[in-house]
Amino acid sequence: MKRTLLAATFVVALTLSAAAAKKPAPSQHLAGSDEASTVAAQGVPPTLCDPCLFYGGDIDPANANAVGLSDENTLLILGGSSTYASFTFKGVSASVTGIVFNLQADANFDPQTATYDVRTGVTEGNGGTSIASGTSSISVAATGRNFLGLNEYTVAVQLSAPLLIAPGEYWFNLTPACTNGEQDGSCSVGRILLSNTTNRANNVHGGAQVEGEMFVNSSFFGFAYANWCDSTFGLNLHQCARASFGLIGSLVK
Repeated sequence: MKRTLLAATFVVALTLSAAAAKKPAPSQHLAGSDEASTVAAQGVPPTLCDPCLFYGGDIDPANANAVGLSDENTLLILGGSSTYASFTFKGVSASVTGIVFNLQADANFDPQTATYDVRTGVTEGNGGTSIASGTSSISVAATGRNFLGLNEYTVAVQLSAPLLIAPGEYWFNLTPACTNGEQDGSCSVGRILLSNTTNRANNVHGGAQVEGEMFVNSSFFGFAYANWCDSTFGLNLHQCARASFGLIGSLVK
């Protein structure tokens, strides 16, 4: 049975210091009300998205529909919690060599590795088929943005081999690992959350992201490929529409 996620103006203000004694509430970190968002023109994607095949756009920290979605594997969130974002190729094929996620962190952010996963056929409660997955070292760059006290970072992972993708819909995930508690205390208290994008600022072909098709898969919180637009999570349709993520690669002619 799904457990209710807290939805408040600043739900990440959890008593994280008490995590060892009490399991933290599953939460999304969000700003607030149901307001429409305008679409920005294409711009400059994160430096780590190079060559940038696709980028959904930046989070707008001032927008009432800005949000952070659980995407973490730490000693606090044992077993991990991964958010998948959707992308559709139309009429062309592409070679994908890497994945880029913009992530918020409320503690010292220094993971060294991440898992990645690419899937087809994801629906509510169904993970579909994984067509590429693995664990790899990551590259990290601060975006300079801060959302409700959390610093944001661009995290990039290179796939073990280029992935040739034909026209169709795919779901991508990158989840940083912070499980070394002996050397890194932040692994026991910190949260890591995927930024959304409300106006696609600096997007590259941002319209190719399928709206309302983000899913969370988490053994810790008890969700198996649950759509973030499910009423259980308390998000409006602007907040659960699009993720701030990108794909490294190129079109195949």
